[in-house]
Amino acid sequence: MNDLDLFSDPYGDGRPYDERYGRRDQRRVRKRQKRRRRNSRAAALFALAFLVAVFGTGGVLGYAWLDDKRHPPDYDGQGSGKVTVQIKDGASGSVIGATLEEHRVVKSSRAFVQAYTKEARAASIQPGFYQMRLRMSSAAAMALLLDPKSRAGNQITIPEGRRAVETYELLAKKTGISVKEFQTAAKKPEALGLPPYAKGKVEGYLYPGRYDLDPNGSAEQILKQMVARFNEEAQSVDLVGKAREAGMNPAKVITLASLVQAEGGKPSDLPRISQVIYNRVEKGMPLQFDTTVLYALNKRTLTVTNQDLQVDSPYNTYKHKGLPPGPIASPGPEAIEAALTPEEGTWLFFIATDPTNKITEFATTEAERLRLEKKFRAWQKAHPGQ
Repeated sequence: MNDLDLFSDPYGDGRPYDERYGRRDQRRVRKRQKRRRRNSRAAALFALAFLVAVFGTGGVLGYAWLDDKRHPPDYDGQGSGKVTVQIKDGASGSVIGATLEEHRVVKSSRAFVQAYTKEARAASIQPGFYQMRLRMSSAAAMALLLDPKSRAGNQITIPEGRRAVETYELLAKKTGISVKEFQTAAKKPEALGLPPYAKGKVEGYLYPGRYDLDPNGSAEQILKQMVARFNEEAQSVDLVGKAREAGMNPAKVITLASLVQAEGGKPSDLPRISQVIYNRVEKGMPLQFDTTVLYALNKRTLTVTNQDLQVDSPYNTYKHKGLPPGPIASPGPEAIEAALTPEEGTWLFFIATDPTNKITEFATTEAERLRLEKKFRAWQKAHPGQ
């Protein structure tokens, strides 16, 4: 056997080397392929099990989430105990729900919103304080808010042009809190949140309007509520900025507005009255307003005597030129606007010639003023005691 034979038949069985080696290698390849197939099947089964577990759990969680959306947590029944809740003006269903949830009236705001959406009368819920119960069902809470008997607070409207002491009297009648308590509370300007230009005085800064009073509120809390309303309105109209544009400070604007409010009859008269004040101050003429004298005397009357005009007070605008040292009442928004933007004119006088019908007439000359005064005296004669 030569060397070539050794390579052509290395195993001595007459088969070529490449055939024998190829078959043995093929067996090894087939074994490896079987192991890979087994491993692939195991991996696939494991992956499938994992996906089932994940998506199965996700399905459960997803179902729970959807169920919570459809049926949010809610209490059963009418609840028990008592809690006072304030519903603010313009509150939406979600805001009301959040308020009730915060006070533990309902279990979730979402449940209340569902009840609110289903109730056709929901929009008729009035702002104010309500006597609610703890742990009520949303439907029961909704029914209670629609029941006028559940209103717990006191509603009051403070007319424009009321002095602070008159406001205390109105509040005392409504709440049972004494006038003295309101007067004491008014002496704590920092607690009330008065603006710095008020210089610690509440006169002029107890904003008029309708209020829902907390049945458990103190005199201080009520006055603070009224001052807060003033601050909100002042900010909304940019009182500070507009006063600066008019060459005044905010305190002077409120003082002027209080005079306009006190002297005015109809809203349409206010800008003219404001112009009269501007004109008289510019000419160095005393204002000579009876309302400021009556404020100094703490009186309300249409008849002012010569003796009244002698009162020694910086509020006596017969004796002192210019504006008084502070407001004489709480002006409303129209009077404040008139103080900032008076109607252009040359008027120097105005007289309420028919107070019954709130008719005010204006004059530029002394002769015109005397004619208007004569008309007022005639009205006085026809209405004795007024």
